[in-house]
Amino acid sequence: MARVRDVLRSPFSFLFQRPQSEEIVAEYIVREHRSGRSLDDILDDAYVKNRCSPEQVGRVLDRPEVVRALGDDIAALHRSQV
Repeated sequence: MARVRDVLRSPFSFLFQRPQSEEIVAEYIVREHRSGRSLDDILDDAYVKNRCSPEQVGRVLDRPEVVRALGDDIAALHRSQV
């Protein structure tokens, strides 16, 4: 019943929702990167390729939380080398 109420409240809200597969892959990329894997290795995983098209992977990599997680790790790595 709550779903019907949500649709009636904003009938076009579905246009702005991200696919769940992108959400899952974003979490996977961040988790695997934090465990020490390179981004290239992660993107070559069958897990990522089976759940997202190349266009969807591009959108996942543009997500602020993914950029922040990857960027923070890279910045920390460069700081430790200086």
